[in-house]
Amino acid sequence: MRILNQTIEDKWAMYHGDSIEVTKEIPENSIHYSIFSPPFASLFTYSDSERDMGNCKGADEFADHFLYLVGDLFRITMPGRLLSCHCMNLPATLGHDGFIGIKDFRGDLIRTFIAAGFIFHSEIVIWKDPLVQAVRTKQLSLAHKQISKDSSRCGQGLPDYIVTMRKPGVNPEPIEHGRGFEDYIGTEPEPKDPKTDNARTNKYSHKVWQRYASPVWFDVNQTNTLNVKQAREGRDERHICPMNLDVIARCLALWSNPGDVVFSPFAGIGSEGYQSVLAGRRFVGVELKESYYRQAVLNLKSTVSQQQELFA
Repeated sequence: MRILNQTIEDKWAMYHGDSIEVTKEIPENSIHYSIFSPPFASLFTYSDSERDMGNCKGADEFADHFLYLVGDLFRITMPGRLLSCHCMNLPATLGHDGFIGIKDFRGDLIRTFIAAGFIFHSEIVIWKDPLVQAVRTKQLSLAHKQISKDSSRCGQGLPDYIVTMRKPGVNPEPIEHGRGFEDYIGTEPEPKDPKTDNARTNKYSHKVWQRYASPVWFDVNQTNTLNVKQAREGRDERHICPMNLDVIARCLALWSNPGDVVFSPFAGIGSEGYQSVLAGRRFVGVELKESYYRQAVLNLKSTVSQQQELFA
């Protein structure tokens, strides 16, 4: 196994290496929940390594590479448990694809997971501000001038998705919430209904669940990422597209128990691990890029002081 470096502490472990090779060494049926954001085919290139899935010629080459990992993700997942994949559809360009439009990257991922044995469990659409996208990407279909010029060229912004897959079988460790959700994660005001010890009358939990069960999440803080938390540290490594911390926290609350082992084969700067440890889970992460790995270790180490502040 090609592990370049590793850091193992009480509640987490980070491995610097190839996710395919590291995942092969994880015992069968040992992961309670996986959550990660894979490289978006060739949209972003993180390194020049041939082991980097983002360093590919196109969607077909990425799919071939990714398939090697998905089989082992199925093997290590406990029966009846879940895997959540953060993704988006990808813009097609005239120079790269021969047409202007959208490529169904989300659908390609779902079909790959199903081919490996997973069941398509659920899907969340995460709303993104189209004006912010227009300014950032200069996408012509989002330009207001298209309304007067030729509105057949107008389109919508691209949302994020959380695609969740389930491994067939009976879950040996049910995820029990007792009285239900006691805390709300999001940007809108918390439900005002009082919390009670009776699950039947605990309307607070009902209201929280209604927001979490919504097929579209409008109420997560779009800017709540580790990059923003590190904004004052100029030397910190910046991740191109860090996963949203509110989204991770909600998924952990929905689909894992305290003490569960959470896995990310594309750990980046450690966003999934950071939230997992703060939520009382254990975390195993793999990252190929050295600078991201080093920053992930620093972020995971910082959870100790975060927890001390929380319980002070």
